[in-house]
Amino acid sequence: MKIYTRRGDKGSTGLFGGGRTSKDDVRVEAYGTVDELNAVIGGALSQVTDQAIVRRLRRVQSDLFAIGAHLATPPPDGSRRAPALPDLPAERVAAMESWIDQAMSATPPLRNFILPTGSPGANGLHLARAVCRRAERRVVTLASSADVDPEIVRYLNRLSDFLFAAARQENSAAGGLDIEWRA
Repeated sequence: MKIYTRRGDKGSTGLFGGGRTSKDDVRVEAYGTVDELNAVIGGALSQVTDQAIVRRLRRVQSDLFAIGAHLATPPPDGSRRAPALPDLPAERVAAMESWIDQAMSATPPLRNFILPTGSPGANGLHLARAVCRRAERRVVTLASSADVDPEIVRYLNRLSDFLFAAARQENSAAGGLDIEWRA
């Protein structure tokens, strides 16, 4: 099977469910940034040492594919029907809140801002958190001009919090490598 189609050579791309749009369309930017986030999480996973965090991030990676499918699907119109989409992982937000609480209880109290650095796993998680925040901003931008399920924004917001807490947990397990920001 060839993976190239040549249909995008002039700057357009196909959407899930049909239709084409410019590769710099706000919808493409939103689901493309979610895809980038998924790849960055994959990179972080190669460095994360805590197996509970690894298992949780593997679930998150699958969730992000479902979110990407929803973002890549414009509303149906007269020329196309809505395709079958995977369920959004709305229940994962509550699970992530529990994960965050567990991670934060395993680390020293947070009294100041910390620098996004530390152990290799924490470093990767901090990078993923920053990309997650960008994905959230791109989805909010899309939501200002198109219907976007609000659960997607909620999910990404909570995911960035989990990535921060997981980075702190990784640093704590590596000997307390959080570095407080000093002005």
